[in-house]
Amino acid sequence: MTFDNSKTIIGVRIKLFAATVVFLAYIALTYAAKLIKFPLLGMSDTAWTLILVALYLIIAFLPMMLNYQFVFFSDEGENLVFRYFTAGIVGGKKNSVEIKKRAFKGYKSESKYFGLVRSILLFQQMGEGIAKYPPVYISALNRDQRSKLFAALNKYVPET
Repeated sequence: MTFDNSKTIIGVRIKLFAATVVFLAYIALTYAAKLIKFPLLGMSDTAWTLILVALYLIIAFLPMMLNYQFVFFSDEGENLVFRYFTAGIVGGKKNSVEIKKRAFKGYKSESKYFGLVRSILLFQQMGEGIAKYPPVYISALNRDQRSKLFAALNKYVPET
């Protein structure tokens, strides 16, 4: 099974682009061209500007605060493959984890902030010990993708 959450990440990027265009258009029409007359709906230009700045910052930084990552998963072949990178304003470095199915020792699912930030820790047998990989944040996966991921990983967890 192979899947990724590229549609979700593309949606986040499109929302950020649209918010940027709307915010810049507002600034240009309000302050540079002076085409928007205030008070508008009973609020001054300062109030509208503060509201739009707050909304823009929420749209821009919420994916970073919730640790949205592009996640690609595949269990085809003899390896479990995770490829992931941060999907905020500033993209993070691209990471890849490949674990041989026979060396896979399990995973641990973690949830923070009332379930808004979700991650999994992967474990692999390495020589005499067990290695723990850094967390893969799965906050941007939808419920169906998370259930598929957990079902696939559960197939390879060794029984103890």
